[in-house]
Amino acid sequence: MKVAVVILNWNGKELLKKFVPSVVKYSGNAEVIVADNASTDNSVEFIKNNFPDVTIIQNSANGGYAKGYNDSLKHVDADIFVLVNSDIEVTENWLNPVVDKFLLDKNTAIIQPKILDYKNKSKFEYAGAGGGFIDSFGYPYCRGRIFNTVEEDKGQYNNEQDIFWASGACFFIRKDVFNKLGGFDENYFAHMEEIDLCWRTINYGYKIKYVSSSVVYHVGGATLNSSNPKKTYLNFRNSLVTLVKNLPSNKILPVILSRLVLDGIAGAKFLFDLKPKHTFAIIKAHFSFYFMLKYALQQRKLMPNFSVDYYGVKSVVKEYYIGKKDVFTKL
Repeated sequence: MKVAVVILNWNGKELLKKFVPSVVKYSGNAEVIVADNASTDNSVEFIKNNFPDVTIIQNSANGGYAKGYNDSLKHVDADIFVLVNSDIEVTENWLNPVVDKFLLDKNTAIIQPKILDYKNKSKFEYAGAGGGFIDSFGYPYCRGRIFNTVEEDKGQYNNEQDIFWASGACFFIRKDVFNKLGGFDENYFAHMEEIDLCWRTINYGYKIKYVSSSVVYHVGGATLNSSNPKKTYLNFRNSLVTLVKNLPSNKILPVILSRLVLDGIAGAKFLFDLKPKHTFAIIKAHFSFYFMLKYALQQRKLMPNFSVDYYGVKSVVKEYYIGKKDVFTKL
């Protein structure tokens, strides 16, 4: 199988300097590509001068994660796309176990490796950890990370397992499936677009897997950290849009109404915590969601099926905050 490792970059020269060497060193015969979103910090020149074997694709504008990858992947000839954040350090033999799984199972469309914390390599990393799931209200969580509680890696998730979503931080996908589904939803700009694509993939009858024998380390928050209200806005808006696009028909109204109430509680908590900018980000997200509602309803008409058993637990919010279940194995 032809494999292409594609690193999306926007003004990340320092990250490229730090992390491209491991990708080049451990990616074997895979083509390594930097897809640049119209950077202004000499990122492209740095790659040209220091990594002449790395292919460069230059996008005309910064369209964010979704459009950035959609635009660049049109120019990539490979069977498997490996989408890698610019703040990912890979390890020896990180590609082979995943490629082997694709070869063995034709119905597996997306795979995520084990994602550990670059700053504390004994712990899982927030964005993806040991594979992602959602609850009945669409709140994401992972094996190894529930909300802000991150587990130490003790080998408890050293296996291969079907998961619901794979992290966009390090995301393996078959080219033919990516193209069949039309890639990422560019209206998202960033955040939740990988969960939306994964959910659509499942609705089309494909499987998503986690392969622990492939290990990478992720800095996390290097592009847009959790203290940024824009991240809050994108997460809340895109989550609601994702639910409308992908939920079974009988679930849309009760789940969306419940989420609007729960989001309101989250907004009140931000206000109580003296973070009013995040409260206003949630309000803005809701108004933006109403504006996008017609679009989301149109998109769901493209789905051939809807996953009835899409969630792992009824309410991860209840389990975590009331039941005090802060690790995946307790859920």
